[in-house]
Amino acid sequence: MTRSIVMPPEIRRACDAGALFVLNHSGGKDSQAMTVLLRELVPAGQLIVVHAHLREVDWPDAEDHARATAAGLEFHRVEAGKSFFEMVDRRQMWPSAQYRQCTSDLKRDPIHTWLRRLCRERGIGLVVDCLGLRAEESTDRARKPAVKLDGRLSIRTRRVLQWLPIQEFSTEEVFEAIAAAGQQPHWAYAAGMSRLSCVFCIFSSKADLCIAARLRPRLYRRYVETERRLDFTLQNGRTLEEATGIPVAGGVAA
Repeated sequence: MTRSIVMPPEIRRACDAGALFVLNHSGGKDSQAMTVLLRELVPAGQLIVVHAHLREVDWPDAEDHARATAAGLEFHRVEAGKSFFEMVDRRQMWPSAQYRQCTSDLKRDPIHTWLRRLCRERGIGLVVDCLGLRAEESTDRARKPAVKLDGRLSIRTRRVLQWLPIQEFSTEEVFEAIAAAGQQPHWAYAAGMSRLSCVFCIFSSKADLCIAARLRPRLYRRYVETERRLDFTLQNGRTLEEATGIPVAGGVAA
């Protein structure tokens, strides 16, 4: 039997009060499962989907997949004023676990700017910001509260609750929820990827890096060449070529 999302009491009260539920949808499996499950719990008129487009470094059709799997719901696309590589070049370093500018600058901040504007324009005073983060993914995500008041977005006239609806779901349960809805996850999972963030992520496993290098050789080359130019590796002192065993020679992935 497919697992369902259980609303905490404060989220149920917000739903009953007509809160706007903002579903952050990257195109990945977790946000896809979250979206299909919340459609069963929240009136469609209270649901809105937002996708942060990651220029250059995202899977090319991640946005298309997010739109298709959120069919029938209001959908918004946001994009930062700078690209990932522009951010890296300005800082002369990659993001890290301690300084995740890729998340803050390219995802969170553009979405927050959009949400503030949306609330002003529509006179919205109560929002539930839904994120598809799961405890199984990391110790940090396991420690996050399932529900909290978002101090960045809440003001006197606007209350924003951050909610992690599928925090306790397993990977298997995520895929089961997608299948039960009659949907397919993004094709990159069938190609072997375990996650769908940036194509090459600071948290990627060796297996994901190798698969991504084969699927996106031009982008792989750009990352390798950027490592060389900055003399700064993407992952903990290990170059991408060392991690994957795929050399880049003559400017082209061999």
